[in-house]
Amino acid sequence: MEDLKNMTEQLGRQSTSTSTDPKSDDHTFASLDPRNDSVVAQHPIADQQEIEKAVAAARTASKWWDQLGFQGRRKVLGNFRAAIATHAESMAAIISAETGKPSDDALLEVMLAVEHLDWAARNAQKVLRRRRVGAGLISANQSASVGYRPMGVVGVIGPWNYPLYTPMGSIGYALAAGNAVVFKPSELSPGVGVELARLWNIAAPGHPVLQTITGDGKTGALLCSSGVDKIAFTGSTATAKRVMAACADTLTPLVAECGGKDAMLVDSDANLDAAVSFAAFGAVGNGGQTCAGVERIYVAAPLYDAFLSKLTAALQDAHAGATDSSTYGPMTLGKQTAIVRGQIEDALGRGAKAVLGGLDSFNGPFIDPIILTDVPEDSTAITEETFGPSVVVNKVADMNEGIERANASKYGLGASVFTKSSSKGRAIAEKLECGVVTVNSVLGFAGIAALPFGGVGDSGFGRIHGADGLREFSSVKSLAVQKFSAPLDLLTIERKARDMKISRWMLAKRHAKS
Repeated sequence: MEDLKNMTEQLGRQSTSTSTDPKSDDHTFASLDPRNDSVVAQHPIADQQEIEKAVAAARTASKWWDQLGFQGRRKVLGNFRAAIATHAESMAAIISAETGKPSDDALLEVMLAVEHLDWAARNAQKVLRRRRVGAGLISANQSASVGYRPMGVVGVIGPWNYPLYTPMGSIGYALAAGNAVVFKPSELSPGVGVELARLWNIAAPGHPVLQTITGDGKTGALLCSSGVDKIAFTGSTATAKRVMAACADTLTPLVAECGGKDAMLVDSDANLDAAVSFAAFGAVGNGGQTCAGVERIYVAAPLYDAFLSKLTAALQDAHAGATDSSTYGPMTLGKQTAIVRGQIEDALGRGAKAVLGGLDSFNGPFIDPIILTDVPEDSTAITEETFGPSVVVNKVADMNEGIERANASKYGLGASVFTKSSSKGRAIAEKLECGVVTVNSVLGFAGIAALPFGGVGDSGFGRIHGADGLREFSSVKSLAVQKFSAPLDLLTIERKARDMKISRWMLAKRHAKS
């Protein structure tokens, strides 16, 4: 129970409390626009009974969904995709209102979500259909095959930084694999989940294969213990550990996509302008609130001064703001501002330099770009996830040192490498201990639906997207069918001495050293 209490607190809203809003009570909460704290909408806090009801409805709907088969589900998912695309602007408006990001950034998120849903629907049958596998010499009388079955009901707990794109990596792939989904969006962005469920009802009216429940941390904790067949969680490492502990009570499997401290490595022969452009985008895009963005940059000494100068110039006019003309919006999660400030103070107090911005970059929830240099590798600006528009640019002798520093992190989500030679870039990428690496781009994988996404270490485990993402939400079922009696009948209590003699001979001939 203590784990459940702790998880409730971790999953709960940790920004401006809705309890101060006169329109909120113990049964509802308000979603707020982080740009001005105005109320976007009121939403119910689902209790245990409502969650159990949603899971039960999903359990029933999953049987209908399973019976449709791959082609039937593909058709419905096509209608769902079309509904999202048709209402893309209104969905983007909700994303923008609840996260504070500019509308173009919100629309880009909708585009990416639709592409992933489309890929999952089109490729589910190819990836998950039953296929023959070799039975081997000793079992030549058997026909062997492996197939994938839906798990049943998947509970998805979504984040607030990309409230549509990120959970769709679980929702879309779980649906395509034949599961029903109960989605609990972040309490910072519940309207996105509500709209997603509404659009599902356009595609498949009367079939609650996808439902959204809204609420606070307790709601998410109750979903974990509701009897769903899998939980897909995106959030902090600390919260993931508590979710995992709650899931352990019922042996509910979990896929967890947690934080990152993604490194960018810039070799001395890199295309300077391209590296700077991607670095700027990865560092401050979405206000730096991207788990696989750029938080640490290690630049080879010969290119360091030029890179730092150009990056500073590139971000000189970038700014946080409340309008669509702003480079990016505010910190969506109120408490994140203090975390970013704390890291800046720690770095500066230990000898780092701010070549752009600094402690004067903070204006309420808005933080203008910050570039730090000469940051000690044990500073929190290096060791802990920042999740804000601040980036560390440190000099290294060469890429070997860059690899060593990049791999020193407890996180292992993503990384990027910039170098003239593609073969060298691939070689460096192979040495980086993380789930995804891009060469000569940042976040280049995000729109490639066939690529699995996930991390290692404190960045989580399991994969969404791609074929691995479809299998993540499936149960493997192996099948062996005997075609004729075995020439050597070993699976009997009346085993013949002749059969054992031949088997011993085969073992020695096939596997023993001469």
